[in-house]
Amino acid sequence: MNQQIDLNSDMGEGYGVWDMGNDLELLDYISSTNIACGWHAGDARRMRNLVTAAVAKNVHIGAHPGLPDLNGFGRREMVITAEDAYDFVMYQAGALQAFTHAAGAKLHHVKPHGALYNQAVKDIELARGIARAIHDLGDDIILYGLASSCFVQAAAEFKVPIWQEVFADRRYLASGLLVPRTNPRALLTDEAEALAQAIAMAHQGTVQTIDGTTIHLQADTLC
Repeated sequence: MNQQIDLNSDMGEGYGVWDMGNDLELLDYISSTNIACGWHAGDARRMRNLVTAAVAKNVHIGAHPGLPDLNGFGRREMVITAEDAYDFVMYQAGALQAFTHAAGAKLHHVKPHGALYNQAVKDIELARGIARAIHDLGDDIILYGLASSCFVQAAAEFKVPIWQEVFADRRYLASGLLVPRTNPRALLTDEAEALAQAIAMAHQGTVQTIDGTTIHLQADTLC
C-alpha cells in the first residue's frame, strides 16, 4: 500500500470581515488546499490571497465549490439536477481557475463541498454532472471524491482523473460512506484515534466502521 499520501484541507471559509481557520499557518503542513469559491463561504479577495500563498508554498490549488447556501454553510441538502451540479461547479471552479491562471499557476483539482459532495457520493447523476464540469474545465484537473463512491464511476465515464479521498476525523459506515453529521458519533474527537485511523487508511487501505467491521478503501488523499 501507499507509504505516503496527499494531505488536503478546506480553506478560505471566512467571509467579508469574518475569518475562519488559520489558513496561512496550515499551508505549511498540507500538500493540497481546497479553496471556498464564495457560495457556501469565501469571497474573491480570500480566493486571490490564498492562491498567492499556495503558489509561494508549492501547495496544490483546488476549488471547493458548494451549494448556494451561505446561511447553512453549504451543508443543507437541496434538490438539484445533474445540470445544476454542472453549472454550480463550472461557475465556482472557473472563478478560482481564473485567479490561479493570473498567478501563473494551474488549477490542480476540484473537491465539492458539504451537501453537494455528500449528495453526489450516492447519486450517480449528480456525480456525473460534477465530473462533466471538471472535464470541461480542461487541463487534466483531478476530481477529489469519496473513496468507493459514485464519484469513482462518474470520473471513469468522463475520463477525469480521480484521487479517492478518505477522512481522518470522520467515522465510516460499512458501505464505505461517511456517518452522517446528524449522528452524534459522526466525528472522531480524540486526536490519537484520528491519527490511528489516518495511518491505517494510508498504509493498509483499511478503516474500522462504526459497527466494528473493517473495510478496504483506496486512499489517495486524506482530508
